[in-house]
Amino acid sequence: MAERETEKQMSIIRLNDDDDYREEEDGLPDPELVIKHPLQNSWAMWFFKNDKSRDWKDNLRVITTFDTVEDFWGLYNHTLPASRLQTGCDYSVFKAGIQPMWEDAQNKKGGRWLINLNKTQRQTHLDDFWLETLLCLIGEGFDEHSDDICGATVNIRPKGDKLGLWTRDATKTEATKIIGLKLKESLSVPSKIVIGFQAHSDTAGKAGSTVKNRFTV
Repeated sequence: MAERETEKQMSIIRLNDDDDYREEEDGLPDPELVIKHPLQNSWAMWFFKNDKSRDWKDNLRVITTFDTVEDFWGLYNHTLPASRLQTGCDYSVFKAGIQPMWEDAQNKKGGRWLINLNKTQRQTHLDDFWLETLLCLIGEGFDEHSDDICGATVNIRPKGDKLGLWTRDATKTEATKIIGLKLKESLSVPSKIVIGFQAHSDTAGKAGSTVKNRFTV
């Protein structure tokens, strides 16, 4: 009897007949074997730090990749909020295989919906906007146009921060406008505030303030 009691008190991990999960003495499944919820696409999160002593590409690095809901939240909850990044830093989340730069083959014909935020909005809106944008990305929130999405970026800048949603083909007028409207709706951007779409071919080599929007919503 004493031996049985000792065994009962021990933390014993058992494998069930179907090998679906391991169960500890208290009856809870082993967290390592809990089934995760896969995303439709794999994604990579990038970080950019503006070190002027290095080449631009050398300042850009991948933090990690993820392809499940649980891994996304694990990453999001263990990275610094965008509002606390140093000036000149960026976060980017793009489909795996696409780099967050205009020159990438899957980006160069596309463009971005751009939301500009002033300094005060960094503390009041930036983190919420960034999270909602990410949820739209990984949740394929643009419905039949989700395949046209490449990724999203948030740029922390001295004069005001920027949030961009990057698309694959700037010539798809209808799809681009629908994506912009969906983004604006998902972020609860007031209707009186206009957001614009800029083609990468127009933006490359120019200051952002000189680039005309191809579309607005």
